[in-house]
Amino acid sequence: MATPRRLDVDDYFAKLDPRQRPQLDLLRELGLAADPRVREALRWNQPSYEIDGTNLWLLQAFKAHVSLRFPPRMFAAHRVAVTEAGYEAGEGFIKLPLAREVPIELCRSLMSARIAEYDSTGAKWSD
Repeated sequence: MATPRRLDVDDYFAKLDPRQRPQLDLLRELGLAADPRVREALRWNQPSYEIDGTNLWLLQAFKAHVSLRFPPRMFAAHRVAVTEAGYEAGEGFIKLPLAREVPIELCRSLMSARIAEYDSTGAKWSD
C-alpha cells in the first residue's frame, strides 16, 4: 500500500507510527543542528535536509526500521564504518532498526561528511 501524500514535513511527522517517531524525531533534530544553513523540505514524500535547495540526505520510515539516506557515491566511503558499528548499510543508506538506539555520533559524522562534500564540490544528489 502506498504512503498517503503528505502536505509538508510537519504533516509527515504528525502522521508517523508512534514506534517510528522517537528515532525520526532524533534524526530530525540532528539534521537541523548539523549546520545553520540546513533546511527541511518534503521531497519524494519524505523529509529532505538541504542547503540552498540541494538535497543532502533523506529520512525514511519503514515498518521495522528507519533509514538515513545519502547519495550513494558519498555514502560508499562510509559504508565500512556503518557496518563496523553493527548497522546494516545499503546502497546509500544506514538501516536503523526500531528496536535499537540511534547511533548519534555515527549519524552526526555521516551528516557532517555530506555537508563537507557539498561545501567542497557543490555535489548534488546525482552528481
